[in-house]
Amino acid sequence: MTTSADLTTAGVRRAAQARPLIAEADLPPARHFVDGAFVEGSTERVIDVVDPSSEAVIARIPEGTAEDVDRAVAAAVAAKNEWAGRLPRERSELLHAIADRLVENTELFSRLESANTGKPLAVSTDDVGQAVDTFRFMAGAVRATTSLAAGDYAENHLSVILREPLGVIGVITPWNYPLLMAVWKIAPILAAGNTLVIKPSEQTPLTTLKFAELVADLLPPGVLNVVNGYGSPVGARLAEHPDLNMIALTGSVNSGRAVARAAADTLKRVHLELGGKAPVVVFPDADLTAAASALRVAGFWNSGQECGAACRVLVHESVAERFVGQLVGEVQALVVGEPQAGEDVEVGPMVSKAHFDRVTGYLERAKKDGVRVATGGGALDGPGYFVAPTVLVDVPEGAEAAREEIFGPVITVETFTDEDEAVRRANDVPLGLSASVWTENARRSHDIAARLDFGTVWVNSHLVLASEVPWGGFKGSGYGRDLSIYALDDYSRTKHVMHNHER
Repeated sequence: MTTSADLTTAGVRRAAQARPLIAEADLPPARHFVDGAFVEGSTERVIDVVDPSSEAVIARIPEGTAEDVDRAVAAAVAAKNEWAGRLPRERSELLHAIADRLVENTELFSRLESANTGKPLAVSTDDVGQAVDTFRFMAGAVRATTSLAAGDYAENHLSVILREPLGVIGVITPWNYPLLMAVWKIAPILAAGNTLVIKPSEQTPLTTLKFAELVADLLPPGVLNVVNGYGSPVGARLAEHPDLNMIALTGSVNSGRAVARAAADTLKRVHLELGGKAPVVVFPDADLTAAASALRVAGFWNSGQECGAACRVLVHESVAERFVGQLVGEVQALVVGEPQAGEDVEVGPMVSKAHFDRVTGYLERAKKDGVRVATGGGALDGPGYFVAPTVLVDVPEGAEAAREEIFGPVITVETFTDEDEAVRRANDVPLGLSASVWTENARRSHDIAARLDFGTVWVNSHLVLASEVPWGGFKGSGYGRDLSIYALDDYSRTKHVMHNHER
């Protein structure tokens, strides 16, 4: 495959004047949130919260301990019976009230999210909108749960199926979607009648803490608790805690393994939404223009820091050169910049220096291994942790860049010769979260989608989500489902009550 693409990439757009996204008054209290109030931590150690666009420290939060977790869990345990006993209608009304509160504070949450993560304001605002919709959906779904009809399935014995809350849930959320991933857990957990303790990423805690602050008057004390801190000891204590009935994590594969191991001793339920390496299979009859345009968003939304990102293209060799040309044109037109540099900014920085080093390390190794850069390929001038939107071509089968989750603004392109090869290579990765198929042949689209080993498969689109349908993966991407009524199932248990009515 060849391309004459210009490797130059526009630099980072900066705000014309130093206009901070947030003021001191916008920040949440820099404490833990336990039993309905903000509380001091058990130690005086703090963690710096950094704006990845400027590298400036914008807040300091307490570094939580196992003792802080225990205090939060005790509050959640004390609150669980009263919350579980509320009627579905009552819990539904509270979830709608929370959604209303998010709507009222959309701009504030968007600015906080962008200041903490560097993501464009359009992305942050979309996150808030999806968070609102998640609460609205769960508020409705909890009032219309279904199960096996009551009836006599053994002679003279009436069977009744009950759905009950699990109890207390521990939640660990990632840094890429701090508010939205928290809500994907919080909404169904509360709807199902559980209480929870959540640990946001130590890098991006601000919107989770602000959420707790702004809904504190709506939820009974102890129903929602937030403990800041690192995976060890805070996340580890949640996973092993004997009073928790479940641990739910959105995060890396390594974090998922650690949580599952820690949870094993208490045999608590485990819900894991882990990484992805989404193949994009482009057949010769595909609308190449539409595919390239879609990948401009699906590959670089949230700067590619997205587990469902369209990051690995498998394109038929007969159309590869034409497709790459169109894709490179789309990618070179992306606007990279600080959140406050304009409404048209599409790509922000990596979330941290450590992640910036990780992504650029993948790019350097790929180039050393002979993979060719069609556009981008490295860091952009600072300050901030910006990486140029990148397309890598001439990627051989089994290359590191095509198998491992880079989690940055990088798309790799490989070619294939026939359908069987495309399916085999698409499936030949350890992760199985999402994929897409691009073809105008309806029979092919059904057949290929059925053969792909991924939890979500799009046809002629990518990264389109809805609250009504489940999200979750296979293989190394974990188990359990977010969104939809399947999430409510995950956070509840089934009880069979059988009545002998023989007379």
